Amino acid sequence: MGPDDSAGRLVRPFTLTGGRTRPSRSDFTLITTVTAVDPPPERAPRPQPEQTRILRYCARPIAVAELAARLDLPVSVVAIMLCDLLEAGLITAHPPHLVTPRTQDLDLLQKVRDGLGRL
Repeated sequence: MGPDDSAGRLVRPFTLTGGRTRPSRSDFTLITTVTAVDPPPERAPRPQPEQTRILRYCARPIAVAELAARLDLPVSVVAIMLCDLLEAGLITAHPPHLVTPRTQDLDLLQKVRDGLGRL
């Protein structure tokens, strides 16, 4: 990797987001799952090359953190691009499922803890 590569890499995220530093929405956490809409809406704008890469990865549900790792981009940059894709109707975002412990689960965990404590 030459000196020009690292300098280009510093500029690249800025150009991918059009100079924006924050997402327009707060829908995307590290574990939010995104999926490409298939078929895409007729009136959707034509995606940019990097957005097309995102849409290919999103053919199946993928977490934002994994998507950022595969693209080798900062999560903040990916979140901004995902906002654009969501607003264009090209992806769907699914928040993580919150797991609420049931009483039976808590009872079982306490029994396991007590059993381990007796070892």
